[in-house]
Amino acid sequence: IAAANALSDVYAMGGEPLTALNSVGFPSGKLPVEVLTEILRGGQDKVHEAGAFVVGGHSIIDEELKFGLAVTGRVHPQKILSNARASVGDRLVLTKPVGTGILATAAKQGTLGTREAATLYASMCMLNATASRAAVSIGARAATDITGFGLLGHALHIANASGVTLMIYGDRVPAFPGAREAWERGVRTGGAERNADFLEARVDWGAASPATRALLIDPQTSGGLLVAVPAPKVADYLSRVPDSVEIGEVVARQHYGLVLV
Repeated sequence: IAAANALSDVYAMGGEPLTALNSVGFPSGKLPVEVLTEILRGGQDKVHEAGAFVVGGHSIIDEELKFGLAVTGRVHPQKILSNARASVGDRLVLTKPVGTGILATAAKQGTLGTREAATLYASMCMLNATASRAAVSIGARAATDITGFGLLGHALHIANASGVTLMIYGDRVPAFPGAREAWERGVRTGGAERNADFLEARVDWGAASPATRALLIDPQTSGGLLVAVPAPKVADYLSRVPDSVEIGEVVARQHYGLVLV
């Protein structure tokens, strides 16, 4: 999951990963070295799936287990997906459901069902390669990956950088099975609270319910891409990217950068 998350930054720009460096903190003496072996093997497998190579890394003894990748990629300068190139009339397409933060917290609390967990982990392990390559192929110019700032936090980056407003249809945004129910049971994350504080005065929330708001600001791990797709290309893009959903559109700049409808 950590490897897929790291590789996503390259895909969000329309690029292709080339190399990766491991970064590891390991609590020597607290965990068997076999744990580290399996983590590194899993990361390498995901890097190889992306067509890239692990070329080294760095490790330290740490009190907590940590793992990440520093990824280098390449992108054609005329095909970069930027958060500053959304155009009025583009349609917004989300390529993965939201709710990973809520569900991961539920898993830590031991309240996440087996089926819901399997769906969550499969999605977080899935690369954004198909979504990125399809966006470049159809001529999209703007995209971002959805990570710690949640769907609305990253969408706001597109709105502000492009000088536009994003209209998002809250009831169209897909959520992972069990995410809404977990929130209604009281599952909360610190990241969502910080996202809420930042976004509160920057979004026209419309009539969005508290549960919908929670899902839209939920911090994601290895989330999907939000792509501004030229309107004539939407059907083509949706057909190329399984489970992708059209969730809104780009309009001329209004008072708020984000409007929920």
